[in-house]
Amino acid sequence: MARTPKHSFPAPRLVTTSEDLSATVTRLRSEPFVTVDTEFMRERTYWPELCLVQVAGREEVVLIDALAPGLDLTPLAELFDDRDVVKVFHAARQDMEIFLHLFDRLPSPVFDTQVAAMVAGYGDQVGYDNLVGALTGAAIDKSHRFTDWSARPLSEAQLAYAAADVTWLRLVYQALVKQLAREGRTEWVAAEQAAMADPARLRVDPQKQWEKLRARTGNRRMLGILRAIAAWREEEAQAANIPRQRLLKDESLLEIAATVPHTVEALTRVRGVSRGFAEGKMGAALREVIARAEALPESELPRPTRAKGQDSPKPPAALVALLKVLLVHQCERHDVAPKLVASSDDLDAFALDPDPSGPLLSGWRAEVFGKEALALCEGRLSLGVEKGQLCLNHGQEEA
Repeated sequence: MARTPKHSFPAPRLVTTSEDLSATVTRLRSEPFVTVDTEFMRERTYWPELCLVQVAGREEVVLIDALAPGLDLTPLAELFDDRDVVKVFHAARQDMEIFLHLFDRLPSPVFDTQVAAMVAGYGDQVGYDNLVGALTGAAIDKSHRFTDWSARPLSEAQLAYAAADVTWLRLVYQALVKQLAREGRTEWVAAEQAAMADPARLRVDPQKQWEKLRARTGNRRMLGILRAIAAWREEEAQAANIPRQRLLKDESLLEIAATVPHTVEALTRVRGVSRGFAEGKMGAALREVIARAEALPESELPRPTRAKGQDSPKPPAALVALLKVLLVHQCERHDVAPKLVASSDDLDAFALDPDPSGPLLSGWRAEVFGKEALALCEGRLSLGVEKGQLCLNHGQEEA
């Protein structure tokens, strides 16, 4: 069995007071970068319940107990606002959502090692433990992944697990930065990280929640009711801080939109709706929302969301298949994750209309895939096989 390499990391320290956090952040703001991770619970709440924030610098590793009585996390926001300190995460989306809700803004600048690893050729959405193993040879203990982080006191094993997530991340970050610079891909990652800085990517729009329910109907009145009640559920779940499905399940929303219950009795006949809910304030509010949606003029009703390929031009299946083969070939050649370069929807859209201003013909994606994909679509490139390997055959080059 391979041994885990030994590295000298600072011993983790638990921070439970505002004074300690403020002094700690003052020191950390002198760092060129810090690594950050969180532990949270979400089973019983709409918003993630932040339990622990782990931050590591060169000289210290701190575990900030977000549930400590009286702890003011404002200094942490100041660290996240400091543009001279890079905040390094792995798979940052959920962490970003937590901090956006907590501070109403995102940490900046941010470096996501999962995104960087995809650019560097470590595969699609590589896990933290696998990336640590690939870059450092260490084996990460993930036995506390599903522990109850809201229970206090935290055990020594929990604290050690939490600290490992940010200590090894320092080595991962430094290795990736060197590799990306060596391969001339630093700007590739910078372009991807810039897209993460938009808070709108993480904010939920209640008025668009109905689209996720994929109602199989062209009845615009029903869709108008579904839009209204789905938005109502989202707003109520946010206000009460409970999971949306605990308030009303998706299946119940679809049935309500189809049956349009106007009375308590009619609402209780909907599967998943209790009599207590129907007779209470929630039930009354829901019926009011239904009534308002019924009164909307036809012009304000939503149109059916189109299923993929429905009522829209279908790209030539053979061309899409060739683009997929070309994508895999080019990504293998450039050692970058295909999922980061183009999605299936991207390929379908490209096969229909290779938009010169689109993402596949812009920036580094154009160099890796877009230009060759355009040549394929225009008949200037064909795919062949030579000695068991795929090869690209270019036609006459443009003047």
